[in-house]
Amino acid sequence: MDLKLRGKSALVTGSTAGIGLEIARQLAAEGVEVTICGRDRAKLDAAAADVGAAHAILADAATAEGAAALVAALPAVDILVNNLGIYESKPFAEITDDDWRRFFEVNVLSGARLARAYFPGMLARDWGRIIFISSESAVMIPSDMIHYGMTKTAQLAISRGLAALTKGTNVTVNTVMPGTTRSEGIVSFLKSVASDALQSDAAIEREFFARDRPTSLIQRMIEPDEVASMVAYVASPLAAATNGAALRVDGGITPTIV
Repeated sequence: MDLKLRGKSALVTGSTAGIGLEIARQLAAEGVEVTICGRDRAKLDAAAADVGAAHAILADAATAEGAAALVAALPAVDILVNNLGIYESKPFAEITDDDWRRFFEVNVLSGARLARAYFPGMLARDWGRIIFISSESAVMIPSDMIHYGMTKTAQLAISRGLAALTKGTNVTVNTVMPGTTRSEGIVSFLKSVASDALQSDAAIEREFFARDRPTSLIQRMIEPDEVASMVAYVASPLAAATNGAALRVDGGITPTIV
């Protein structure tokens, strides 16, 4: 399907691995002029070569300084995908003030800063897409990742609030909510919560879904390209009537009818 994206420009954060890399790859395949960013030059260059990115900016999108560097290098963009995020499993009583601040800074403020920079230009040009990559944890807060869940819920609030400011324009703001997705570091994470870290990766994955994600209908990790396909569609002119939405790519884990 032609998503009619050729000639558009996009910035994808958290784009040197996992979901972000696959989003950048699919957008580039649709003819989008993709900009990726990252903190590690070697990983950034490798990702740029993989994607065929038009631009690769060495900057930490989680900081105010990094966001300013991105905007200085890329003053305007048609599509902003706020994918940057961190996660960890940690008992609530052990989550420090610094942990709360760090998760909010990386997962929430990174996207808010870039949206603040690019949103006015989108409105002025009467076309644009802002997409936040949240999680099913935004509505089903994991008891071992409360600080993470908080940030994912915050993304939903920002997205919906910004969407309300697009009324009568051709700008849309949406959130995509993946479930547990296969990405760099996920094997280590699953091993950290497994009853027996010496089991095979397949056995650890089965145990995790049976024990920690029992409402998942597919009972497996989601692949990055499955998330990226939704993002590419939402970024396209074909999704013009989808605005202010929280779109699930969670394998049916959220047990609601809406």
